[in-house]
Amino acid sequence: MWEAALASVWLGPDVWVHGDVSAANLLVTDGELSAVIDFGCSSVGDPACDLTIAWTFLSGPSRKAFREMMTLDDATWARARGWALWKALITVDWDDGADARKAADARRVIEEVLADHDSVR
Repeated sequence: MWEAALASVWLGPDVWVHGDVSAANLLVTDGELSAVIDFGCSSVGDPACDLTIAWTFLSGPSRKAFREMMTLDDATWARARGWALWKALITVDWDDGADARKAADARRVIEEVLADHDSVR
């Protein structure tokens, strides 16, 4: 999975990216997304970095619907899995008791990213 992510290159035009799309940065009202906040990591580049939300926040049918709505190629999704894996791996080491929930969630993301990769091979 990691090799597939590294082998892929964004050849499209640079686009604005949030850089830290996470559940904590999404505001929901009445079950619908109402705002995205905290643009401290905004930059211009590869949209794959913002797709990590597919594994960190969405699951099952919602992840599938998200992917179908995003008109991006398989290579972009391969890079997105790489971003999600990287973010989860730097979080999984926080299992010091106080952040055990974050570490457990990171392990879940790793499992789901790897399963997603296996399902598209």
